[in-house]
Amino acid sequence: MSLDIQQIRADFPILDRKVHGKPLIYLDNAATSQTPMSVVNEISRLYTTEKANVHRGVHCMSQEATASMEASREKVRGFINAESVQEIIFTSGTTEALNLVASSYGALLKEGDEVILTQMEHHSNIVPWQLLQNRRGIVIKVVPVLDDGTLDLDTYHTLFTDRTRVVSVCHASNVLGTVNPIAEMAEYAHSRGAVFCCDGAQGVPHTKVDMKALGVDFYAFSAHKMYGPCGVGVLYGRREILQKMPPYQGGGEMIGHVSFKGTTWAELPYKFEAGTPDFVDIAALSKAIDYMEMLGIDNIATYENELLEYAAARIREIKDIRIFGTAPHKCAVLSFLIGDAHHYDTGILLDRLGIAVRTGHHCAQPLMERFGIEGTVRASFAVYNTREEIDTFIKALRRVAEMLG
Repeated sequence: MSLDIQQIRADFPILDRKVHGKPLIYLDNAATSQTPMSVVNEISRLYTTEKANVHRGVHCMSQEATASMEASREKVRGFINAESVQEIIFTSGTTEALNLVASSYGALLKEGDEVILTQMEHHSNIVPWQLLQNRRGIVIKVVPVLDDGTLDLDTYHTLFTDRTRVVSVCHASNVLGTVNPIAEMAEYAHSRGAVFCCDGAQGVPHTKVDMKALGVDFYAFSAHKMYGPCGVGVLYGRREILQKMPPYQGGGEMIGHVSFKGTTWAELPYKFEAGTPDFVDIAALSKAIDYMEMLGIDNIATYENELLEYAAARIREIKDIRIFGTAPHKCAVLSFLIGDAHHYDTGILLDRLGIAVRTGHHCAQPLMERFGIEGTVRASFAVYNTREEIDTFIKALRRVAEMLG
């Protein structure tokens, strides 16, 4: 299938706006992708025809809203090839999903138990484990990152001991774009008796994910990075492990029976979904998945890889460019600096030229320390970006380099 990029762009009216009098070139997709009208229209439809609290309601609108939300759960299950809808937990995003794992599965850990992370993790896959370290006295070990942005897998293997209980690793780095060998790493973790958690925030938007093929125990991702609404995330958890875990939060919906003598929990997945969920945006996530499947996940991945290779080749033409992350297997992320120019200055000047990029440490300060820098400029691509936009970006970057040189 050949993608009609102009037709795809027509699905995203925001791409037609101007910034500082210049046509917008949106290259901040690793932070948040834009949302097609099919998703926006579904949100509007749900708010105007079907807004009623889900579950337990006997009236028609509550039943309709519940059906829409649970249909989205089934859509997610099929999208990631999970075994059961009981393994699909809705959260507010990847961050909450990872906090759920660290807090709830972490409650099963004992002082001295070990958790393996990597130098390239987002803060949301570091800080929750540090909070657990403070509460329960676990030990955190860290896999180094090599100069090309790949993980030091030899060291990974040496970090395991008979106290290793959890490995938690990003599917792809939000800074370097490195796609990690998750299936291989999970298999080794299991052979050493550890569970494997994967931060899939940068995985799901760019590649087909299959829970059975990856062999992970937990997988977390966000809707807003995959053309969906904000405020919705997913935690996949293997059912037999979720059943052993205590609830993450307490309140309505997650209970079986409440009395002052004691409380019992609801069945999966509701045991981990306390309170009124964002049922409108959860239901609308289904339309985002429909959109990605209509285009074809493999088609999206192929096209984005072509954009990345083209942008990487063009950007190397610019004097004093330093690229961070040159792994052979990357997703559509390009991080760089112009000589010793500050990333913030580069981002501000590009913005004045209508180009939206991300600057800073990208919530990955340990990785910045690894490379001896404070931050980078990050251009990240989506299926609606074009080579022509990259050409304009490179032209603007040449101009910025001259101004900052």
